[in-house]
Amino acid sequence: MTDQPTPDDLPPAPPRPRRRRFQGTIAQISGALGFYRVCAYVTGVMLLLLVAKMIMTYAVGVELYAGGTAEDGAANALGFHSIGSVVGGQAVSYWVAVVHGWIYVVYLISGFRLWFLMRWPFGRLATIVLGGVVPFLSFIVERRIAGEARREMEENPEAARRY
Repeated sequence: MTDQPTPDDLPPAPPRPRRRRFQGTIAQISGALGFYRVCAYVTGVMLLLLVAKMIMTYAVGVELYAGGTAEDGAANALGFHSIGSVVGGQAVSYWVAVVHGWIYVVYLISGFRLWFLMRWPFGRLATIVLGGVVPFLSFIVERRIAGEARREMEENPEAARRY
């Protein structure tokens, strides 16, 4: 017999390092990250306004009206009145909901672009999407996603495409 080690005596091989590849350049990813951060903050603020609108409408029974005539005959420039009590005015809270909806669509596009460029797993996209639905969550998710993106770009500088 020889003194050569048998395969059972050898320690297991270390895991192979996983090569990280991004879908875009560092400039593209940085731009997408900046746009996502802005969209996350704007979406979060609009979502908080939407929640305040819903509380005012459904719990208190008041709307913010612009223009029109109040039920007592006085002209209304801008003010809170009970629902349906202003004739010829526009409910501002309606526009809060519409604007939030469109801003959320832009937020989804920005989140998808960042997710695509970073080549993250699908669960990360689901986290980004939920960030714009739950009040205050967009601020938390934005901070976490931005930190992860920056950390991954710093740890893997060779992973970006070079055009």
